[in-house]
Formats: sequence, C-alpha cells, structure tokens
Amino acid sequence: MTLKLGVPSKGRLMEKTFDWFGARGIQLARTGSEREYAGVVEGIEGVALVLLSAGEIPRELAAGRIHLGVTGTDLVHEKLALWNQSVESITELGFGHADLILAVPQGWTDVDTLHDLDAAAAAFRGVHGHRLRIATKYHRLVREFLREAGVADYALVDSQGATEGSVANETAEAIADITSTGETLRANHLKILSDGLMLRSQATLWQSRVADMDTTERKNLGELLKRLG
Repeated sequence: MTLKLGVPSKGRLMEKTFDWFGARGIQLARTGSEREYAGVVEGIEGVALVLLSAGEIPRELAAGRIHLGVTGTDLVHEKLALWNQSVESITELGFGHADLILAVPQGWTDVDTLHDLDAAAAAFRGVHGHRLRIATKYHRLVREFLREAGVADYALVDSQGATEGSVANETAEAIADITSTGETLRANHLKILSDGLMLRSQATLWQSRVADMDTTERKNLGELLKRLG
C-alpha cells in the first residue's frame, strides 16, 4: 500500500515544499500541465503525492484520506475543531511565516489594547446602533481569542478577498488577518493592537492521527520520517 502525502498545489508554498523535500533527497514534482493535479515522488518507495489547495489539506488529514500533509498552522487551527485529536505536527518547515493579528485604524489613537477595543465596541454600538464589525477569514480562531479576552460586543464579517481593504471600503471597522511584514496593514492605515497577536503560523508537516495504515505503510512512514529528520 502507499502513503499519501498532501502538498499545496500551486504557488510559492508548493515550490518551497518541493525544495524542502528535495534538500532531503526526496524529489516531488507535478506531472502533466499546471491544470492537472497529479504528481510523482522519487527517491523513496511507497509514497504518493496528492496535490491539493492548502485549505483542503487539514480536512483531508482529519478525514484520514491522506496520511501526511503540508499546510500552515493557521489553517489547521482554524479548520479543525479539537485539531490535536485528528492531526499531529511532525516538523516545522521554516517558511510560510505569518502572524494572525487583530488590527484597527491608525486613527483610533485611544485604542491600543483588547481592553480598549472592548470599550470602543460598546461605545460604537451605542452611537451607530449595530455591533462593531471585524472582517476575517478566521472565524473560529478570532471568536476563541476574543472570548478569552472578554470582548463580546462585535460581529464577524466574512472576508474572501483582500481583508486589509475592508476598513477603507467601509464593510468593517477592524480586521483579523495574517501578516508577514505588516506593510499591507500600514499601506491601508491600520495598526496591530499591542496584545492583538493570536497565532504565529508557518508551513508545517502534519500527520493524520486517524488515517488507516497497514504494516507496509507504517514501515514506509518510518523510513520517510527518518529521511526527513
């Protein structure tokens, strides 16, 4: 039987993942055209490459349809409730670094902490008659973070595009998004709350805790992890 390794299907994350495995003597490559999601693994026996979107990989791991997968910490924590029951981290790959943060307009000079945001949210509702809106793609993580911080008077607005532009477009008053350098935030006149860091993320190799493996697959997994270690 064959171990299934899920890897992002395009972009720099795919390229860097291919390079990371290649540096350890395992060659990953796309086969066919860029529109085909087929791949090949060379340098080790019994491993098949499955090309998926980075966002699909956590769910495929949790469903046991792939044995290993490369994706960001942020996506695993966001998409999988009780994630540590279905997947485990094997190793961080050292690229794809990003922080999930909470940011507000730079003009909010009296809002620098979550406590300030809580007070501002209550005042905002009193003035405008609706809750302060926070644009994000990370609903689970943001809700958990704000609940622990005691911030309650807000509404999450789903963002599938450029989240940083939500405030300028007047579809939200604040944002929660990932950032690597902060340049896009500054360009959109946003500032990170001093205690607004929710999660540090990077590309990570994960193993499914629920995928079935026979004796041959377990042997292949042991050999693969030894090579990667």
